Amino acid sequence: MLLEGLQLPLTTPFYPDGRLNLRKLEHNVRRYSKTPVAGLVALSDSGEPTMLSDEEMRQTLRCVIEAAAIEKVLLAGVSRDSVSETLRLAEYAAELGYDAVLVRPPSMFRAGAGGVAGKGLLTYFQAVADRCTLPVVLYNSVCEEGKILPLEQVIELAGHPQIIGLVDGAVEGERIAKLKAATISVKRNVSVTQVFAAATGRMLAVHETAVGGGLISVDTLTDGGAALAVASAKSAVKTRTKVVGFQILVASTARVFEGLQAGAVGAMPAFAAAAPQACYEVLAAWKDGDEGLALEKQTRLRDVAARVEMELGVAGIKYGCDLNGYYGGWPRLPLLPPTGEERAEIEGMMQGLRN
Repeated sequence: MLLEGLQLPLTTPFYPDGRLNLRKLEHNVRRYSKTPVAGLVALSDSGEPTMLSDEEMRQTLRCVIEAAAIEKVLLAGVSRDSVSETLRLAEYAAELGYDAVLVRPPSMFRAGAGGVAGKGLLTYFQAVADRCTLPVVLYNSVCEEGKILPLEQVIELAGHPQIIGLVDGAVEGERIAKLKAATISVKRNVSVTQVFAAATGRMLAVHETAVGGGLISVDTLTDGGAALAVASAKSAVKTRTKVVGFQILVASTARVFEGLQAGAVGAMPAFAAAAPQACYEVLAAWKDGDEGLALEKQTRLRDVAARVEMELGVAGIKYGCDLNGYYGGWPRLPLLPPTGEERAEIEGMMQGLRN
């Protein structure tokens, strides 16, 4: 699966009393589907997955895929502390038609740990990848202490045929460059459209249906006769193959430009949920070869990303969503919404980032 471009981490809406609000989630997904983002990510850290029950996670995954545009890449956060529960949720995501799964380190392991803990962490990812039917993307939270996977472990895991990439919260140019150099031999074929955009699993399913067509016996329509060929009403998407390496996505809004310079193929910044257009413009300018414009677009995001994404977290991002026409609402307790002073601060910082 091609991971290039902006993969937008969805927030999970709740009613004021804390119940899951699937109607607002559907509203958000349909609106995001009209933006130029490459894909949507359900149940990343921005989606408050640890606050959800297993059934709520399943409801969320189902709601997102039913509302998303067919051309958007869909990633599902399926991390659970045990291998078996992670695989159970990953299998559900596969049944729904997701394109890949995000898997982060279990809570009992510090990602940088060595010895027995380090071996346990590697075993966790390898066991999940061995049995998962969907491609696996390793997932580091943004600068979460003790949760950044060390290069040695990532390099070892990158050789697994089912592990296709990393969402990296460290975002250090030197780290990404070293990772790119160490995984240069990793090559995989992915299906893309004629304009080299990702061909999602749902697009390919439509393609197979259209190409396959079908035969309906005329006996079912009349008293006899030959079989009648029936063409699908859906148009077949034309695809080609592209060779990609181990794909790295930047997880920090403030350092997308730095990551792209070092060799990242895209980004999954949390602040994109509140300002998808502003985040996309950094990648669009880079793709067009205009580094000066890309840096300019990045610079205007740095202060607001540092305050909202890194300090206020999900609560701040959700209020940013409210300001830009998406439903944010309150986070689920024990997380608290922004104070009046914090809301005013976010409003001021986002004045130039409205859609």
